[in-house]
Amino acid sequence: MGTQVNFILKVLIFSGGISTLIKYGGSSLPVEATAVNALIAIVTPTIVLAITLLWRAWNYRQLN
Repeated sequence: MGTQVNFILKVLIFSGGISTLIKYGGSSLPVEATAVNALIAIVTPTIVLAITLLWRAWNYRQLN
């Protein structure tokens, strides 16, 4: 039970840190508000997650 609480706390702290960086440091980044940039921001996490899951599935098949 303690490990789950530690994991949740780590995720919350990490998420809070990223949120703070985006809120206060994001305005200093020279990124224009275009449709292409919005599409990249929306699609990139999905692609990264898909690649990660495919890689894990491929490694799982290699082990079994």
